Amino acid sequence: MAATSAAATLSFGATASHGSKMSSLSNSKPCALRVNVKNSLTSFTGLKAAGSVRCDSESSFLGRESSAALRVSFALKPLKTCQKSPYHLQPQASYKVAILGAAGGIGQPLSLLVKMSPLVSSLHLYDIANVKGVAADLSHCNTPSQVTDFTGNAELANCLKGVNVVVIPAGVPRKPGMTRDDLFNINAGIVKTLIEAVADNCPDAFIHVISNPVNSTVPIAAEILKQKGVYDPKKLFGVSTLDVVRANTFVAQKKNLKLIDVDVPVVGGHAGITILPLLSKAKPSVSFTDEEIQELTVRIQNAGTEVVEAKAGAGSATLSMAYAAARFVESSLRALDGDGDVYECAYVQSDLTELPFFASRIKLGRDGVEALIPSDLQGLTEYEQKALEALKQELKASIEKGFAFAQKQAVAA
Repeated sequence: MAATSAAATLSFGATASHGSKMSSLSNSKPCALRVNVKNSLTSFTGLKAAGSVRCDSESSFLGRESSAALRVSFALKPLKTCQKSPYHLQPQASYKVAILGAAGGIGQPLSLLVKMSPLVSSLHLYDIANVKGVAADLSHCNTPSQVTDFTGNAELANCLKGVNVVVIPAGVPRKPGMTRDDLFNINAGIVKTLIEAVADNCPDAFIHVISNPVNSTVPIAAEILKQKGVYDPKKLFGVSTLDVVRANTFVAQKKNLKLIDVDVPVVGGHAGITILPLLSKAKPSVSFTDEEIQELTVRIQNAGTEVVEAKAGAGSATLSMAYAAARFVESSLRALDGDGDVYECAYVQSDLTELPFFASRIKLGRDGVEALIPSDLQGLTEYEQKALEALKQELKASIEKGFAFAQKQAVAA
């Protein structure tokens, strides 16, 4: 695209913050940062060159907190929130991301969204077939990351060397009538193979597991990493972000709220009744009837099935999952880049309950999980407390199924 002096708008994804900083940001007016330096962002915006680039916080993955995220994504001179004086932005595109399963239904849109991140310098795309064309296509996008394709087991090790974040959407999708457990035997083997390669080639990377059933594949990954002697529980994540994305969307629609303001924590696991949206903890605080609570909870839990049935055999929730996964990747990159105010919900090793893995809100830092946030589980409603107790048995069984698979594979080896 030829460079012009026409104005363009660029939006960056971000995640919600938590705690005092969140409250102070959420009450502020939308912030815009203008950069009045012609061609200063030409090389990485993904848009035509512009004399003015505007980054609006309300256009991001989650909300107006992204004004803070944007400031730490670049090297800036000190400035106060919403200060409008012009500054030279210097993008710190210095992180390597690998997507394993990049040619699939989730992998392709996810690769596109990650390609748009100003923090990514190298994007490695891996699959067993058909990834070369995906990489060639994405490589034409004028964003900073360099795209490289890797095909088959012989190239997997090279794909992973020096990578900071590994995202694993590889596996078969759900089809009508198929439960997440039906996916287990196929996807468990895929995850095992990929995690072994991660352990051998980039053991210090953040590992984002998307392959279902996440309630079981994350414990499998943990056991494989332990067997390899490189397990770091702070760096292994089951990506449950889609449950939060759906909860925020459905609550905003039901209550006619501005979506950018809505944040609903979702805890438990990432399948069926193990998904527990804590509507009593929703921000902004809103009241729900018992019928609304039941309707919203069930819809959030069954949202994946809703998409599978709507696609009538043509796929599962690939686009919304890619969007949610990209948001979690961006959160991880911000944390690696030194942002001290990054919070997400994720399925991780946890001591918040008696279960070894549990999805909850976490604080992310340079070394991975800095802290689990227990406050969301305090002061639950009677409905939420009963649902929490009910999900534990199913989640426990899924975790044990993952452990048993990994241990069986170790014995066979």
